[in-house]
Amino acid sequence: MRLTLEQPVRARLVTPDHPALPIRPTLRYAATDPFAVHIDFPADVSEDDRGATWTFARSLLEEGLDSAAGMGDVRMVPSGRSRTIIEFHAPHGMVTIRFGTAALRRFLQRSYSVVERGREDLGPELDHGLLSLLDGV
Repeated sequence: MRLTLEQPVRARLVTPDHPALPIRPTLRYAATDPFAVHIDFPADVSEDDRGATWTFARSLLEEGLDSAAGMGDVRMVPSGRSRTIIEFHAPHGMVTIRFGTAALRRFLQRSYSVVERGREDLGPELDHGLLSLLDGV
């Protein structure tokens, strides 16, 4: 079983005054953090030229592919049948990225081979810790 999944995707940085700019973020999912999805943005599209990573719930990705989802720093909304818009909100501003829905859906489906849907637990470390606590009772 693979413990980490990485999938580069094509996306577009949507700006109000310019044509959408193509970018190549990487979607990432790890068994060690089973509730989270990570999107790594390359240095050339980050404000500080060091790249940026946004992390949000896998359940938000599931929901946002079919309907508007999210109330916090990450919000998703389908845009027609083939595109999904993800907004990233930070104290210094907001950025809008347009993804192909098929690529996001493919990544989500592949993430289930790392950790099955509904099987996200807090891991063997917690189980071991709980067992050791119960042994002392």
